[in-house]
Amino acid sequence: VSASHLQLAAFALGTIGWILCTVSMGIVEWRVWHVDNTTVISSGIAWVGIWKVCFITYLHVSPGYREQFCHKFNSYDSFIPQEIFAAQGLLLVAMFMGLLGLAATIFALRNVYMGITHKTLITPFFLVGGFFYIFSGLCILIPVSWNFYSVTHNQSIAFPPSYYMPSSPVAQEAGAAIPVGIVAVILLLLSGTFSLLYRFPVTTNIITK
Repeated sequence: VSASHLQLAAFALGTIGWILCTVSMGIVEWRVWHVDNTTVISSGIAWVGIWKVCFITYLHVSPGYREQFCHKFNSYDSFIPQEIFAAQGLLLVAMFMGLLGLAATIFALRNVYMGITHKTLITPFFLVGGFFYIFSGLCILIPVSWNFYSVTHNQSIAFPPSYYMPSSPVAQEAGAAIPVGIVAVILLLLSGTFSLLYRFPVTTNIITK
């Protein structure tokens, strides 16, 4: 048990990182667009996520009230940029890989705290869990970095007319999902590193005469 404190910390960090990965998938604010035409987008701000685009509108509601209008992306939409397609797939892979890493770490920690001293039931599972954590972190890092690059270069998206979105914003900024994803990457990479540092304790037998 005394040799696995670092791996227990790895499990805690990996759990938080995996939760943040799933949270970033659900957050619509990946890219925040500022638009000059407020006829439909009443607040002048639209949020572009990896699954849908949303904005606040005052149309079709009573005066003084507002509603959030969202339009979900379809798998056959050709206008969706590659960085959003990549984020959809890689974040799903990251979530699955992170879950496998947690399962492997839980199994290894269970054996440790139950007093099972077989090296083959502990060391390989810590190592496998570490590789899954690192792979999950890299799968998050790619879409987060790619979308942040698109934001900093103010890249446009050719939305169809039914989305009520302009093809180019006046300006855009990174939404809340990107820093959440960055924190998830850091935690998962740290968790993977801690898991890979595990060394099975060497016991020495003292023979007395």
